[in-house]
Amino acid sequence: MPRLKLSLYLIPIFGFFPALWTLLLQQGDRREQSISKLSVVLALSWLSAYVLLGTGAAVSETAALRLLITSSLVGSGYFLVSLWLILRLWQGKSVKLPGLSQLSDRLP
Repeated sequence: MPRLKLSLYLIPIFGFFPALWTLLLQQGDRREQSISKLSVVLALSWLSAYVLLGTGAAVSETAALRLLITSSLVGSGYFLVSLWLILRLWQGKSVKLPGLSQLSDRLP
C-alpha cells in the first residue's frame, strides 16, 4: 500500500494535488515528504516551462514553431520522467533526480 500511495504522488499532473496536500498538512514519514516535494517541484518546473515557451511562441513570429516543438518535448519529458520514477519506486530503487532532488530537499 505505501508504494501505491507514493506512486499516486508521481502521476503526471494529477499527482501534484495529493502531493501538495500532503506537504501542506505535513503528513507522512520522511520518504513520503521527500517524494511529495519532488513531485511538486517537478510539476511546477514543467508548468513554468510550458507557460514560458507558450508565451514566447505567441509573441515571437520567427521562433514560434521552435518554441512550440520545445514545449512539446518538455511536456513529453515530464511524463516520461514521472513514469520512470514510478518504475524505480516499484523496483525499490532510489527516487532521486540530479538537481531537482537537491532543490526539493531545500524546501521547508
